[in-house]
Parts: sequence; C-alpha cells; structure tokens
Amino acid sequence: MEGGPARPSGDVRAGTPGGRSDAPLLVITPRRSWAPARPAELWAFRGVLARLAARDVTLRYRQTVLGALWVIVQPLLGAGILTFVFSRVASLPAPAGVPYFVFSLAGMVAWTAFSQSVTRASTSLVGNVALVDKVFFPRLLLPLSALLSTGVDVGVSLVLLLVLLPATGVGIGLPVLLLPAWLLLIGGLAMGVGLVSAALAVRYRDVGYVVPVALQLALFASPVAYSVASVPRGSRAVFLANPLCSLLEAVRWSTVGTPLPSGAALAYSSAAAAVVLAAGLAVFGRRERQFADVI
Repeated sequence: MEGGPARPSGDVRAGTPGGRSDAPLLVITPRRSWAPARPAELWAFRGVLARLAARDVTLRYRQTVLGALWVIVQPLLGAGILTFVFSRVASLPAPAGVPYFVFSLAGMVAWTAFSQSVTRASTSLVGNVALVDKVFFPRLLLPLSALLSTGVDVGVSLVLLLVLLPATGVGIGLPVLLLPAWLLLIGGLAMGVGLVSAALAVRYRDVGYVVPVALQLALFASPVAYSVASVPRGSRAVFLANPLCSLLEAVRWSTVGTPLPSGAALAYSSAAAAVVLAAGLAVFGRRERQFADVI
C-alpha cells in the first residue's frame, strides 16, 4: 500500500479465512477518486475538526500580552496604515459620505479573510507533521480547521466594522444581508489556493517563502484601500482579471454602500472561486497518499 493511511471502505464482511464466522472482517481499500474526502467521512470526524480549529485559536494568542485583543488591533492598524498611504500620500478620494478609514477597514476585513486563510491553510500540513505521519483522519481537516479558525478572527473584525458604521455616520442597509455570500466566495477562493499550497508545501518547502511574498504583492494589486474606479480605464480590464477585485468591492457595497460591481464581474469572480476550489480539492486529493511518505 502506498504512503499514508488507507481509508476504510465500509465493507464489513463476516467470516475469516479459516471459515469461522464469529469475528467481523473489515476490508480496507485505498480511495480511488481525486476527492480528498467524502462528505460523510468529514461529518464523522466533525469533532476532530472542531478541536483542531479551537486549538489553532488558542495557540495563536497564548503567551501574548494583548491576547485575543490582537483580533481587533490588527485590522485597525492595517486600515490605519493603508488610510495614510492611499488617502494622504497618494491622495485618492473616498466615496462621498464615507470616512476613508472605514472604507479601508471594510476592505481590510475582507482581505484578511482571504490572506489569513491562504497563509494558515498552506502551512497546516507541514505544521502538523506528527498528526499527518502517525494518525488516521481525513487530511482535509487540517486546512479546513485553518479556515474555521480564521473565520473566528474575521467574525470579530466584522462586528467591529458594523459597530463603527453607525458611529461614523455610515448607515447599515439591506445589502448587508448579502455579506455572508461574498465572504463565502472569498473563503472558497482562499481554500482552493490554500489546498494547492498545502499539498505542494509537503514536498517543496519553498512554498512557505513564496506564499507570503505573493500575498504582499496581491495586497496592492487588489482594491483593499482604493476602489476599482481609481484604476485607469486602460488598465481596468487587466486589473479585474483578479477575481478578488469584484468580491472586495461587493463586500464594501454591503457594508459602506459603495457601488455594486457589474453582474458580469460578479459572475466571473464566482465562477473563478468555484474553479479554483475544485482545482484545489483535486490537487490535494491526488497528492494526499504521498503526504506521510515525504513530509
């Protein structure tokens, strides 16, 4: 059998090679599909998933002075720096009636959901060598737990943003009801990228260096602290090839009331998120049986 634990096929037959029928025989066969785990299998290990996510959240802020307050401090600091750079230095305007800090914070919350999910998912296998090498469970649980633990941070940041909106004179309207849909698409896109990165990082540790640099470049290539309308028209088509662009703009439409991207742009971003997620699952599932051998 190739590396990595085999998966129980669920085929339990009575009897033994000696003809006795008093002991069940569990036939274990390797998975043949490219899917990294069946939904029923993930559901059976839901308790493990919850424990892994809770462990990630606990370890992240253990032995820190501010503790869980970093969940609030980080987006505030990030939005403050981006506000200074793009508002004061680059002199880019914010939409009428929206303070630039709140405008940047809305984009920062959405960007954090993407970047932190990719970063944590990409290191989820390499950072849990003992589990991958010795314990049987669906390996997909590790990047999934990274996504769930990131969701805790993003949820706290969203509450902070929604509290600041009325405090700064920006109303909360009905579009906020679609906010979970945009975040779900961002999470799917991040999960696809994170799965590919995690699978490749098992063999190629260079991925651990490439992902942070790529995310830093993507931060400025995405409308986190500026709007798509600020991009020159001649470059806008190339700029919108980034599926994050329309999703970030959609998050701001739901929160601070900026214009909604076109239906074509949102359809493209949604399709791209689905394709990237499917590709990530395929790559992860294809390489999963090699994880324990090469990690």
